[in-house]
Amino acid sequence: MIEQHSTAIGDGTRCVHAGRAGDGIGEPLHAGPVFAAAYHLGPPEAPTPVDFYGRSANPTWRALEAAIGELDGGHTVLFASGMAAVSATLRLLCRPGSAVVLPADGYYLARALATEELAPLGVQVREVPTAGPWPSSLFDGASLVLLETPSNPRLDVCDIAELADRAHAAGALLAVDNTTATPLGQRPLALGADLVVASDSKALSGHSDLVLGHVTSADPELAGRLATARNRGGAVPGPFETWLAHRGLGTLDLRLARQAENAAALATALGEHPGVLEVRWPGLPSDPSFELASRQMRRFGGVLSFELPSEAAVGRFLATSSLVASATSFGGLSSSLDRRARWGDLVGPGFVRMSAGCEDTADLLADVLKALDAAAG
Repeated sequence: MIEQHSTAIGDGTRCVHAGRAGDGIGEPLHAGPVFAAAYHLGPPEAPTPVDFYGRSANPTWRALEAAIGELDGGHTVLFASGMAAVSATLRLLCRPGSAVVLPADGYYLARALATEELAPLGVQVREVPTAGPWPSSLFDGASLVLLETPSNPRLDVCDIAELADRAHAAGALLAVDNTTATPLGQRPLALGADLVVASDSKALSGHSDLVLGHVTSADPELAGRLATARNRGGAVPGPFETWLAHRGLGTLDLRLARQAENAAALATALGEHPGVLEVRWPGLPSDPSFELASRQMRRFGGVLSFELPSEAAVGRFLATSSLVASATSFGGLSSSLDRRARWGDLVGPGFVRMSAGCEDTADLLADVLKALDAAAG
């Protein structure tokens, strides 16, 4: 049984107190990281302690794993990056002779791993756009179905509960990349998913200063297999990065609230600007994903996308803006923008993903509108 705070308390309270130790007199409210490769084992006849070597276990990991596990609703295993979490999941669950189903519009390195490393070992790789359609043949012989919803960068949404039922009927497990939504925006395990994977470099830690990832499963045996895969593969998180992520997690509710407020204001303004070709944000009533996202997501988040007429227009936008940085990560305190065609995404040359930060809404909106006017020439 997973020890959790009461679900009756709010997200902010859960984030602040998740994974924190008891109130020992003279102890800090949030203990610092444990830096250790070797631990005292005691005499030869003593039982081997939980912490005996730094690649296998660390109390700082366990504290953050407990915290994320409370928010995700399962048993969490930390990894050195989101890609390490995805690759461990794919390598553990994709068997030769079976198939894996991946989002054609999802993270390109996950698709590259599957096609370049798993396919030569006998794993059939099937790709499907997040928005579908999802024919029954996709699930035949599959051992794993990986969703990314909302997708990155177009922010399409698929029905987790429906696809989980269809995957399970075919004998497959279903995993959801929840990086964009975060545990506060969406709870895939409660919707029927077997696994949640995420890059914690983004909104969960929230300060754009570390690389980290995790996998959460409602099945403790499966989580144990993932922990073994982490130990054997060596993709272990550093204790300082882990501690920073746990510290950042405490403000997740506050940061997401401001980011979503900013995203809502930006999406509305972008949709009304003549220089913008298309705007996507699941919280827009006009968005094709709005109806499903409203049923499935607890909050819409701070990531949106839009398209300008050209690469040059994006350059003029960035040159004019004083608040929006050009950066490829997202979910941090500062607003940022990434032109996705530079990474090979199948989008137009002026398509950008924007991460709304925690600036004052009025300031950010004025800055973006000024930059849009400049982008339009």
